[in-house]
Amino acid sequence: MDTRTLGSSGISVGAIGLGCMGMSYGYDVGTGDDEVSIDVIHHALDIGVTLLDTADVYGPHINEELVGRALVGHRERAIVATKCGIVWRPDFKHGRNGSPEYVRAACDASLTRLGVDYIDLYQLHRIDPEVPIEETWGAFSELVAAGKVRAIGLSEPTLDQLQRAHALHPVATVQSELSLWTRDWLIDVLPFTVENGIGFLPFSPLGRGFLTGALAPRTFGEDDFRSTLPRFSEENMTANQALVASVAEIADRRGVTSAQIALAWVLAQGPQVVPIPGTKKMSRLDENAAAADIVLSAEDLADLNALPAPVGGRY
Repeated sequence: MDTRTLGSSGISVGAIGLGCMGMSYGYDVGTGDDEVSIDVIHHALDIGVTLLDTADVYGPHINEELVGRALVGHRERAIVATKCGIVWRPDFKHGRNGSPEYVRAACDASLTRLGVDYIDLYQLHRIDPEVPIEETWGAFSELVAAGKVRAIGLSEPTLDQLQRAHALHPVATVQSELSLWTRDWLIDVLPFTVENGIGFLPFSPLGRGFLTGALAPRTFGEDDFRSTLPRFSEENMTANQALVASVAEIADRRGVTSAQIALAWVLAQGPQVVPIPGTKKMSRLDENAAAADIVLSAEDLADLNALPAPVGGRY
């Protein structure tokens, strides 16, 4: 697989990464098998999908522990990314904590759960509105100086927050939702990352599974995060089927899958972009990885860029 660089950090990763959250948290909880997930992670490393993304809130904690078990004997092949800053609550109405004391303690705890001496990419999962970003980011920069972290990133910052943090210490990456049905960051944040040598890690590049065409309108259980999202109400899923059909039509034209078209569009947003689709299935991992080889034509891009906005908000 071709590689891309995580901003000015110089860290090289496969052009497509692996989001590990769904292996133990968020989607269809209870349907995963840890040993299968570990096999998926090992296979990812074998095929060049080297960026593994997790967070302390996933579970909480159990996803980091799972990734840690998968890393035994494989640490040198993986680029490990994790996050802190979200305080877990069982109803998904999570809190935020950006205090320097919390950041330092959270990093030490993640190092222990992952079983590693350092974290390649440590990210602020969400910015705490009660703590100036300069205070939180100062604590993150101290972790780099201490050798506990190689590079640091932000998740879902506004342009102003990103600019303020970057002025204090280089932001290696921004991780925000980006897909054919979530394009908010194309307006100002993504251009700033291009201008300032910052990597961009799109999460949910497949629309939390919706853009693959595999999700018929349905209801989700209370332990599935999508049950809280407006776009995943049964009514809105029905309304958004037209968008899915359009993606499928373009995929058929190219002889690939809808998921691959959706990922190829994300990759086409710039050489600093490394999408991190999640899966706990070997076949889906291979399908996603193959999207790195797809080059969209001008006609493909024009048709995809013209897709309508989805019905329903993100949150």
